[in-house]
Amino acid sequence: MIQEPEPFANPEGPPGPDVDAEATRRTAGIAESARANRGWWDRNADEYQTEHGTFLGDDRFVWGPEGLDEVEAELLGPPEELKGRAVLEIGAGAAQCARWLAAQGARPVALDISHRQLQHALRIGGSFPLVCADAGALPFADASFDLACSAYGALPFVADPRLVLREVRRVLRPGGRFVFSVTHPIRWAFPDEPGPEGLSVSASYFDRTPYVEQDEEGRAVYVEHHRTLGDRIRDVVASGFRLVDLVEPEWPAWNTSEWGGWSPLRGHLLPGTAIFVCERDRRPRT
Repeated sequence: MIQEPEPFANPEGPPGPDVDAEATRRTAGIAESARANRGWWDRNADEYQTEHGTFLGDDRFVWGPEGLDEVEAELLGPPEELKGRAVLEIGAGAAQCARWLAAQGARPVALDISHRQLQHALRIGGSFPLVCADAGALPFADASFDLACSAYGALPFVADPRLVLREVRRVLRPGGRFVFSVTHPIRWAFPDEPGPEGLSVSASYFDRTPYVEQDEEGRAVYVEHHRTLGDRIRDVVASGFRLVDLVEPEWPAWNTSEWGGWSPLRGHLLPGTAIFVCERDRRPRT
């Protein structure tokens, strides 16, 4: 059953993208980050789907801007073994990945913090549930899913990724696999530019101060959090997962597109995406 998110009060649609936001680096806590990013994705979902919808497709499972496809990667397992599996997609957006999973015979649930992104999922269609919720407080019973996945969803935007990881572990069955992709941590040391200016180090890789866009009153309207590669691995292990693989997709020759700071120029020289393949292990450390 699909539950439609509440419509926007504005009959002409959601407010437009942020145009006067000031970019800065400052602390941002759990509540502020969630509030800012829920609003940002609601405001920018239309533009995002228009700009990237062709690349993402309606029912492809793409792990990142490099174009690594789950059909080839099989990070969740062979497609023939997905049939009948209960799969949670976190940060689903328009649920392209969940739609691909459903086509393989899986039983996906697509979750996102943004109502507007899920409205795009409804527009495209599908016979699986859509759930609007925060990844740090999953509205599911323990051991509800066989697999979980997240392609650039939730984890780059939360102040405490262990809250999300422990929630995912809670809803996975013993031995369940969680695969998630994020911006490769090394990219934080470079400007977010697709051209030559994005090839020179401009900041410390070890500076974990969040990137924040804020309005004139200093209220955050977008937040992204940096974790080093070591941080990510420690978060995974401390949350009760075993790290099975760490995939750093190379930029393929066929991909000539740019996506924000991702481009063929940078992709041939620097990793842009990190994919963590994890399996539910022991109890999380305290």
